[in-house]
Parts: sequence; C-alpha cells; structure tokens
Amino acid sequence: MKSFALAKGRLAAHLAEPQRRALARQMAETVLGAAGAMPVVVACDDEDVAAWARSRGASVAWVPGTDLNGAVAAAVASLVGVDRVVVAHADLPKARDLTVAVGVEGVVVVPDRREDGTNVLSVPAGSAFPFAYGPGSFRRHVAVAESLGLPLTVLRPDDLTWDVDEPADLEGVHVPCG
Repeated sequence: MKSFALAKGRLAAHLAEPQRRALARQMAETVLGAAGAMPVVVACDDEDVAAWARSRGASVAWVPGTDLNGAVAAAVASLVGVDRVVVAHADLPKARDLTVAVGVEGVVVVPDRREDGTNVLSVPAGSAFPFAYGPGSFRRHVAVAESLGLPLTVLRPDDLTWDVDEPADLEGVHVPCG
C-alpha cells in the first residue's frame, strides 16, 4: 500500500488531499474486511500505513525502495507455511469477499472492469509466480499462468472488479469529507 497521504494522486484535480487520504483509508478498511478470517499481510513502506495495518490485526511486510511488483514479490517471499497467496489491491471500494479467490486450483485472476489491470490475484505459494502489475497486467498474468502450465480461472465478481483509478471510478462510491 502507498502512503495514505500519497494515494490516489490521479484524483487530485477532483478531490482535495484530505479527501484522497480518507478515501484511501476507507477503501483499505473495506478490502481488509473482505479478507474475513484470512490472515493479512500489508506490504508497505510508510509508518502510518504500517501502524494502521497492525492496529487492525494485519502483519506488515516492510518493503522500502521498490515498485509494486517488487513489494508483492518481497511480501510473498516472506511468508512461511502458506499454501496459497491472495494479492488484493487496497483500492477496491466495493470489496465484500476475497475468499472467492481461494479453494480453486492453480491461478485465479480477477481483472478490473476494463479488463486491463489485475485487482485480485491468487497463486500457489510455491509456484515462483512472477508478478507483472501495471497497465496490461491482466493479460500478462494470464500469460504467465499459461506459460507455467498452471490451471487458470478468471473471475469477475462485481465487488472485486471495481477499483478506483480515475474520477469516473468514484461513481457510486462514498467519498469521505476528509
């Protein structure tokens, strides 16, 4: 997770910094709740985010000086004794249930509603799956699963395909006052 203060910079022309900060925290709370009883590890390099995560019972993978792919890879590499890893982004304001991505063999990919990004990715822990986030990541993650010969399931639950990247994504999303 990015710092709450720096999150959602692309919305700066439409939301003031306190609103973006509050929105980022609210969405992160929603995603954390959607994890249910699953153990949660928050990958971050921000003290406020780390304190927030710990106060909610999540573990923290401290990943300074890296990009999203490096942060996810480092967090996954730090896990011990798990069979499956579910990676979910913190900007899913409608998330209800991340457990839909477990109990399925192989790789589970939940794209964003534009079929471009990857909002949720579930992989076997020991698969050495190379994370490929960024524009076009949905297609890249599908290709990686296929190249590794792993069974692939693509899910599109409405609550998990809705992420917030641009102003139009705020439709139907409660934006806190800040």
